[in-house]
Amino acid sequence: MRLLILHNNGKGHRELASAVSWDGGQLVSGSDDQTVQRWTAEGHQSGQVCSLDSYCTDLQWCPAGSQDGSAAVLAVACTDGSFSLFGGSGRRDKQIKAHKGAVTALRWSSEGTAILTAGEDGQVKTWSGAGMLRSTIATASYPVYSAAWGPDSYAVVYSCGKDLSIVPLQSGSKKLVWQAHDRAILKVDWSSVNDLIISGGEDCRYKVWDSLGRLLYQSVPLASAVTALVWSPTSEIFTVGTYNSLLLCHASGWLCSKAFTDTGSILSLAWTSDGTQVAGAGASGQICFGRLVGLTAEVGAMRAVLTDRNSVEMYHLLEETKDELDFRDRVIKMCLGHGHLVVATAMQCCIYSLTSLNTPQILDLKETPTLIMQAERCFLMVTRSKGMQVMTYEGQQVCAIKFQGLRPELLNEHIVSLSNDTLAVVDLAEKGKVIRFFDTAQGKPQGQVVTHSTVIVCTAINQQGIASDRQVVFVDQSRDLWIRPVAGKSPVVKLASMVDCAVWHDSVGMLAFIADHKLVLQYYPNMVFVDKELVATTSCVMNAGELGKGALISSFSGSQCMLRKGDGSEVVAKVSPYPLVLHQLLAQHHWDKATKLCHAVKEASLWACLAGWAVAAGELNTAELAFAGCEEVDKLQYMLYIKQLPTRESRLAELALYKHNVAEAEAILLQAGLTYRAIIVNVRAFKWERALQLAQKHKVHVPTVLLERSKYLAKAGKAETDRQFQQCNSEVEVDEAMVKQQVQQDLADEAARPGAVKYV
Repeated sequence: MRLLILHNNGKGHRELASAVSWDGGQLVSGSDDQTVQRWTAEGHQSGQVCSLDSYCTDLQWCPAGSQDGSAAVLAVACTDGSFSLFGGSGRRDKQIKAHKGAVTALRWSSEGTAILTAGEDGQVKTWSGAGMLRSTIATASYPVYSAAWGPDSYAVVYSCGKDLSIVPLQSGSKKLVWQAHDRAILKVDWSSVNDLIISGGEDCRYKVWDSLGRLLYQSVPLASAVTALVWSPTSEIFTVGTYNSLLLCHASGWLCSKAFTDTGSILSLAWTSDGTQVAGAGASGQICFGRLVGLTAEVGAMRAVLTDRNSVEMYHLLEETKDELDFRDRVIKMCLGHGHLVVATAMQCCIYSLTSLNTPQILDLKETPTLIMQAERCFLMVTRSKGMQVMTYEGQQVCAIKFQGLRPELLNEHIVSLSNDTLAVVDLAEKGKVIRFFDTAQGKPQGQVVTHSTVIVCTAINQQGIASDRQVVFVDQSRDLWIRPVAGKSPVVKLASMVDCAVWHDSVGMLAFIADHKLVLQYYPNMVFVDKELVATTSCVMNAGELGKGALISSFSGSQCMLRKGDGSEVVAKVSPYPLVLHQLLAQHHWDKATKLCHAVKEASLWACLAGWAVAAGELNTAELAFAGCEEVDKLQYMLYIKQLPTRESRLAELALYKHNVAEAEAILLQAGLTYRAIIVNVRAFKWERALQLAQKHKVHVPTVLLERSKYLAKAGKAETDRQFQQCNSEVEVDEAMVKQQVQQDLADEAARPGAVKYV
């Protein structure tokens, strides 16, 4: 991925160019020659917008104008301490005196309803869209050179000297200040998509921070000061401007490419709304334009590369062949996976089957998508007006998914996950603490929402099986990894701490994540709901310290896990092929073949995976062999005990009890009319009050509960202190012989039931 620099043949401003901003497909630039000029996307000057009374320091188009079709408004900040609002025709509608000294920074909020300004007087102010002062949110002792809105405009970050400050707009909230650089900070930007902050300054470094002020990445010293930086609209990348050079960086911070210009120091940068082109204002008066090319998508032996604005090359690495795909308009998005290539241009969506690249399905688009995600049988396309649309690879819309508070422009691949039957999305309207699930066939809500105590930064759904097999994992702001089934009411369970990222295998239910500088592969994550004692046995841990800080998992496919190091280079971690084969066999219920595989490989991790899967499926014979293979004698004996039970319901209840689901075991037994076993389940779980409650409700086995309670207290050497049991002991006579007789009678009646069949 790199920037292709377009030259404008020496044309530009007569003096220093200080600011740029895009309005649709055209760019405007402000300069010390006291003019605002207009440029085409190809870099040609197309006229003057307006003239100014003093030097321009910053400018920006109102983002709401291009989104809702209202009249465009251009805000221009000047050195005389004022900012002006211009209409699309270049007529000045209003001029507002804002600061003493120059206005150094000016930013519209993402909704276009407020303006943020900072000045040489050290003040940071917010204004209404019409230019009415709302509040002075900060007053510093030194000039404030840069400021930016936070996500949803709930806070503001600004630079003053060496420090960065985050000021929440809500009254009573605490201000966060930290020293971010060794010398003065010149530029700062805050992403509304991934909630990350980038900063650069006179110490010739750029840095990436989270919203808590924690350093995520620090660049090596550059040749000159960082004078400009800005996030792309998707926040997957950002650009950094220095003297005669333009740097393209990944969101993690590592450098993708470096392009050279003849503009002098680049003082301002701006991306087009579709994220395909960036423009920079140079101190020499020149305006540089850079097109994003070299985007790469790779799956297996297929690789797609964006070679020009409207050209994609497909490489088959094994056959060493190449196909060129040309498009009518510029390419905006490209996604490769599951046997298909999906390319979105400015006006069309082209869907290619990798087996037949000559006959694509073509859809006409009214607006460019902001996100494309693929599953095996469908893909997701997100646009601002239509929200989330689930499409087939034949080009048919399956459903449209919308809910109250949905912000399509803020969705990204980290907070949205797609499978064949389920879509998971983090609800940003709930402050990023809720995950909602939707059926991809009808677009209706599915399962129970996940409500978490802290902000969720990424989520993912497994791809194997049917809807009832879906599991969701997510990483929160504290870097803890959690898992929960989509269906049912199971609680979330913590898998690991200090987690950087987590990725499901693309075809089976294996999970890979980086935690505390280690690569962890969990061959059967569902084990945490079956037997937590075997979770470590079903995991493979590899040292990943050499990957560096900020390492990510690019993909997890086949027997390879592709990792991206902190410096941007990729390495491959080899994964044992046997767990993959085991998953494929068990997905088809080939228990005998799976057992033979474990016998041949003789690895405890495979036996443990087989045991967990067999217990979850109720395959007691396979579970018996698997526990014997991993030398879990106590669990083996328990499986033998379960096999001796006379009824299917009692066996299911014991398996639920093995998984520590006492309530589920009780419900199964009560529904089957096995009251005695339901009472004893609670006795064995030391839920004495519930056991006595059931006995009194059904008017059976009250003496049994009292006898078991007295034996327990006698072994513990304690006296009865519970008033309920004290009262029952005074009212009910306990005869041990009668209790044993009643128990034997109930067990005999159970064995004589019509449905009682011995497990084979």
